[in-house]
Order: sequence, then structure tokens, then C-alpha cells
Amino acid sequence: MNDEHDKKETPTADPSVWVNEHGDYLYNYAYSRLRNQTAAEDAVQETFLAALKGRLSFTGASSERTWLVGILKHKVVDYWRKAVRETPTDQIEKLPCESEKVMRDSGEFPGAWIPERSPLDWGDNPGDNLDKKEFWQVLDRCLKGLPDRMAGVFTLHEMEEISTDEICKDLEITPTNLWVILHRARRQLRRCLELNWFGGEKWPA
Repeated sequence: MNDEHDKKETPTADPSVWVNEHGDYLYNYAYSRLRNQTAAEDAVQETFLAALKGRLSFTGASSERTWLVGILKHKVVDYWRKAVRETPTDQIEKLPCESEKVMRDSGEFPGAWIPERSPLDWGDNPGDNLDKKEFWQVLDRCLKGLPDRMAGVFTLHEMEEISTDEICKDLEITPTNLWVILHRARRQLRRCLELNWFGGEKWPA
């Protein structure tokens, strides 16, 4: 009796409901990070296959969706690691060598804002925009405007929270080069958001 009771109480993942209950959510998660429909669909399919093989390892410590997202996150990270490594040399933006100065003698970073081109005021609570669906649509379009290598590194560091040391080791770049890529990505995203969101010139739906 006790064995039967334990079996009934042991949480197990249910593959029969994955597509209907989690498919759209997982696809949106993947697409927002991979920026490619086919890649997102492939990542979700690979996630379901990996989950199917490892479903007995699901302990119920988290929700089924959280467990699936955890698997999908690894697929996203693997995708960008491979994509960045395989980026042709002529498509990789020129990065500074180790001896190049990252900060000017004046204390300013190269590419820093000059007064007449300083960023717009984002208001007292810029975080309020995170609750607006339209904001995320604009941000998604801005991310698509980044070069693949830049978008990949930005996604790994900022969205998937992979450590600096791990990114530098996996992609064989220096911390200085990583900083430059992230600095350029943030600057381009800020400009794009200011023009298409905070500046009031919204993209058409």
C-alpha cells in the first residue's frame, strides 16, 4: 500500500499536455532570445525531446513549465555559443586589442554621450514600461537590429545571465572585448528605444 501511495504521490512530467499548455510560452521565450522563427521552433522541439528523455528526473520541486524553461534556456545558450563561434571573420565587428585604451584621459569612455546628444529622460519609473506589451514589441525589434555576434553576446550576458568568465572562455574573447561588445549593444538599444518608444515616434503595429 505504501509503495502504491508513494508512486501516486511522486510528481512526474506529463508529455501529453506539453504542447497545449506550454508550447506557445516556450516558443515566445525562445523567439525573444533567438530572433529567428525556425531557430525558436527547433529549440522548443529539442526541449521537448530532452524533457521526454529525462522526464523521470522531474521531482516537482518547481512547476512543470519552470522545469521546461530551464531545459530551453540551455538550448538557447548552446545556440548562441555555436552561432558566435561560427560567425565569419568578415562579419565580426572590429574590436580593440588589449593595448587599446578603453577610457580617455578625461575619464570619458570612447563613444560617451556629448551634451547635445545626451540620452532622453526616461522618467522617474522607467521600469513601468516592462509591464507594457507594446514596449516589449519595440525592444524585440531593436534587438533584431543588432549584428548577430553582438546580439548573441548580449543575450548570453544580459538575458541568460551567463557569467563574464564563462562567456570569455567559451567564445575565446577577453574581458575588454566583452565589455566593448556589451557597451555597443546597450548604446544601440538605448538609441533605438529613445527613437521608437521614449521619443514618442512609435513603430507601427
